[in-house]
Amino acid sequence: MSTPSAATTPASTEVIEIERALTRVAYLMGRTRQHDRLMALAGVPLDRAAVALLRQIGDSEPMRPGELANRLAVEASHVTRQVQQLEKAGYVTRVPDPDDRRAQRIQITPSGQEAVDRIREMSARGMQMALSDWSPQELQQLAALFHRMVDDFLSYSPELGAGEKTGPAAGKA
Repeated sequence: MSTPSAATTPASTEVIEIERALTRVAYLMGRTRQHDRLMALAGVPLDRAAVALLRQIGDSEPMRPGELANRLAVEASHVTRQVQQLEKAGYVTRVPDPDDRRAQRIQITPSGQEAVDRIREMSARGMQMALSDWSPQELQQLAALFHRMVDDFLSYSPELGAGEKTGPAAGKA
């Protein structure tokens, strides 16, 4: 007798509630009005896609546009358009790839880093106000669980059987 696959095993009520909560969070984070308010407070006139790319560039070493596309799970043409927008605004620049002088990497500029820092500061302030009734222990626990969840999502491969993972989270119990 074979074991049921992840596709045929019903989700637990706990997982259903987590999925519902994540859907609500994604909706709140994706609202245009919320984004526009955050950008106005930060003084950064960028759309959501450009902000996501700028934050990724700010969090890493200079990398090729194709690598950025892979990290953000988007098409390379999408990254190219966004990089052009960020270049025009003075937030990023292209630098030669030390491994291949014919290629270029995208690097954040000081102005771009200042923009990322302002966005993070304004976002954190809003979150601090929204979660002001939470204890430091609750906040620490939430952060740890979110990081663990993201790590598990990143290591999950639908090609594997139910419960199987790849990467660093694979060995965790």
